Amino acid sequence: MKRNNSESQMAVLLNGKALARGIRLKIKERVEQLPKPPKLSVLLVGEDPASLAYVFGKQRDCQEVGIEFELHRLPEEVRQGELEEKIRSLNRDPSVTGIMIQLPLPKHLDPLQLVSTIDPKKDVDGLHPVNVGRLWLGSYDLDRDLLPCTPKGIMKLLDHYSIPLRGKLVVIVNRSNLVGKPLAKLMLDRDATVMLCHSKTHNLQERMREADVLVTAVGRRPQFVVDAEHVKEGAVVVDVGISYHEGRLVGDVLFERVSEKVSYITPVPGGVGPMTRAMLLQNVLLAAER
Repeated sequence: MKRNNSESQMAVLLNGKALARGIRLKIKERVEQLPKPPKLSVLLVGEDPASLAYVFGKQRDCQEVGIEFELHRLPEEVRQGELEEKIRSLNRDPSVTGIMIQLPLPKHLDPLQLVSTIDPKKDVDGLHPVNVGRLWLGSYDLDRDLLPCTPKGIMKLLDHYSIPLRGKLVVIVNRSNLVGKPLAKLMLDRDATVMLCHSKTHNLQERMREADVLVTAVGRRPQFVVDAEHVKEGAVVVDVGISYHEGRLVGDVLFERVSEKVSYITPVPGGVGPMTRAMLLQNVLLAAER
């Protein structure tokens, strides 16, 4: 997987922003062909500033492609039962195509139980046990099924740049239900050898140096950072981490230093983030087309 360019040149940029723009245009065309526009309903608990920013970003994305957006804001102290009943009412509403719960939630709420309450056909985050089960049984289609948005976006990005996975060692520094676990299964289904790493992994830096494809999704700068010495020559690096460090948005990877050593790399911002947002829109469209 070594690049053909000289050692002094930068890695090829995995431009998620440009690819996501093209995907959104295609989604808009397909939405316009539907008898009625799809509707995404988002449940937001509390007033977390970051969550608010993410939600309004989703609203802008939906408006761009013609998807209706509906925000349900609930107080921080909302009870589990109340939230579950709200979800069930959205399940019954024929005008609602997709339902998602903005995470994280207050500690007194059980996110797994809430996600399990969503109708699997409206689960545009791909986190309902039925959709997770289909993924792990291999009973899914990347283009037609409701899969978690970030892993799906990463696979689309790698496919767009024709990056082979068969027989490659993929090291994923994340074991969450949102990113690490579903991405591991998608990679396994492409015949990659996958290693899931986390905060308790022994010799983590050594494991990262072994990777043909390194996916890092920690988001704890400066406590965790990936430097050039932590990556293999010619590797593919996918940076999913997001942190605000020294007044700017950064990933886990020291981009300028690492890009001089690897073959492909995602920027932050402009890499995985736009793909995640585009895949959410695609999942809403898929739910509507069903």
